Amino acid sequence: MLYEYLTQDALLGRFFESFIFENLPASGHSASMVYLREVEHCDIYLGLFGKTYGYEDSEGISPTEREFDHAGLHHKIRLVFLSIHPAAEKHPKEVKLIKKAEQTVVRKQFNSLMELKTAVYTSLVRYLEEIEYIHTSPFDATLNRIATLADLYTHKISEFVVVAKKKRAFPLPVESSPETVLTHLNLLSNNKLSNAAILLFAKNPQRFFITSEVKCAHFHGYNITKPIPSYQVYKGDVFQLVTQAVDFVLSKIDVATGQREQTIQAPIHYELPPGAVAEAIVNAVVHRDYTSNASVQVMLFKDRLEIWNPGSLPFGLTTAKLREPHSSIPANPLLAEPMYLAGFIERIGTGTGDIIRLCKELGLVEPTFIQEEIFKTIIWRKQEAVETTGEVSGEASGEVSGGVSGEVSGEVSGEVSEEVSEEVKRVILVLNGEEKRSDIQQKLDLKSDDYFRTNYIIPSIDGGVIEMTYPDNLNHPQQRYRLTIKGEALKKQLKKSKKKK
Repeated sequence: MLYEYLTQDALLGRFFESFIFENLPASGHSASMVYLREVEHCDIYLGLFGKTYGYEDSEGISPTEREFDHAGLHHKIRLVFLSIHPAAEKHPKEVKLIKKAEQTVVRKQFNSLMELKTAVYTSLVRYLEEIEYIHTSPFDATLNRIATLADLYTHKISEFVVVAKKKRAFPLPVESSPETVLTHLNLLSNNKLSNAAILLFAKNPQRFFITSEVKCAHFHGYNITKPIPSYQVYKGDVFQLVTQAVDFVLSKIDVATGQREQTIQAPIHYELPPGAVAEAIVNAVVHRDYTSNASVQVMLFKDRLEIWNPGSLPFGLTTAKLREPHSSIPANPLLAEPMYLAGFIERIGTGTGDIIRLCKELGLVEPTFIQEEIFKTIIWRKQEAVETTGEVSGEASGEVSGGVSGEVSGEVSGEVSEEVSEEVKRVILVLNGEEKRSDIQQKLDLKSDDYFRTNYIIPSIDGGVIEMTYPDNLNHPQQRYRLTIKGEALKKQLKKSKKKK
């Protein structure tokens, strides 16, 4: 059926010539030599793996597995489609073959012949687009029919130029007009804005792309269950989405205060490396499929952090190759470039390698990358923290308690636990003397001003643990924050509680 479909389809039949061994006439050549030679000549190996393993040669290997291995040996693009039969119905060797395929290539399940045809069609059209046999504009480069410059925050474009000059020596002067900057970034053509320009600088990007948001959730256990202790849907431009999602995660994981050995301020150490968390979320936002009805999802569980990206890896790039040096093939190149210039992406093409390195440096299990209907990045939390406590704090943030020596988060006995949130505790412990809001925020390695103000500063003031030096003039240039008498008392209690642990 699939051979006939590929041959007769008006589009695919123009570009692909299909070979299946069953259509060969009888000949004096070795069968294995024939089909392995065809594998060497092909551009794409397409495998259908079902219930049976098939004929086995003298070494107990089927022709299908020989072909699959040979295609890998010769670096062919391999597309594998799996029937949805239960594992119990499959031959043991077929199960092993499927597991081998899952570790090295992108695969997709099908439940019917129609699903199979649709999946194959989608994959092959995408291949033709990537090798530019058929031409369509990438989503981010497509010019939007209704958006105008009035839909953008021009001051954000100016702020971007300042940051990009500092971070990456951006060549345009600070006083450049928004039109000049957008044109330089290939975001404006014939007075039409690209979709990337909207995602980067629009006042309300979700007006144009409703699913361009990030959903963040925190669960006390290991699975997605209701009710959800903490759930937020973040909207805004891509810079805001990343900073708010990262800060959400950092506010929910354990954090430890170190010793003041080299500076007067005690260093802060998060349970998960902030750089890895940020890189994973940036990758999801930048490389996602914006035509999908799904959104990026960030979910924190008791043992792991999962980032779900409604997108897929480029052809030829597998989850195994992500662990090795690989070329950068951004799904949205016009979106990726400004994120790089603004310092959100450190080095193009090294994102997954940086995530792995940062986690290993912190003694964590290597992250997991999974390509299914969506792309998942899983960063694992320290198992000893999960195993030794067996429970979570009863507070809204739900951090695992007792996992890190000298931690700020976790269960604190007495009135402190009842009166303040985990975010407020962190402000109390890092605040020394009179400090600017930006300095407190920087100590906690948080990037979103709005998130820090809403979840840290305002609750601390409302709770009476910090106060402003100029309470009657909120925008005073010398505005500072300091602990109140109540805050100083709670700080002593928190430190005392840490020593007991």
